[in-house]
Amino acid sequence: MDVLTNAKIGSLDLKSIAVVTNIYRIAQGLRNKMEREVLSQYGLSWTAFSLLYDLWVREGEETKALAESAGVTKATISNITKTLERKELCYRKSDVRDRRKTYVFLTDEGKKVIEELYPHFHQGEVEIVSSLDSEEKDYISHLLRKVIRANKF
Repeated sequence: MDVLTNAKIGSLDLKSIAVVTNIYRIAQGLRNKMEREVLSQYGLSWTAFSLLYDLWVREGEETKALAESAGVTKATISNITKTLERKELCYRKSDVRDRRKTYVFLTDEGKKVIEELYPHFHQGEVEIVSSLDSEEKDYISHLLRKVIRANKF
């Protein structure tokens, strides 16, 4: 039986439900669109792209930081890194002072792929928010950053 059906509707914060549901739908829609229209052409998952993007922006990132940025476990990052290493898009290097730490770097091929891929990815970002004018984009960005900060995401 549906939990919401049994709940007292008056006790529910319907505005919060609407906001969170819309954020979820946008996030899922964005991810699905990008995987289908852009990332699949490069044989990349959303998380693999996120890892490559982070390495492109911040060269030589520690696996723990990559996991936190992608919102996944270190084990997941390790598996994705292995896949990307087989594709010769990145490589790992242990810290000489602390062997427990591993850093990941883009290869030249990895840089080439992300630099070729990113303009297509960005075009998808532009398309997703094309119904908003500049002020609306600023406002929604501000509100989402506020939620992100409040929840330490």
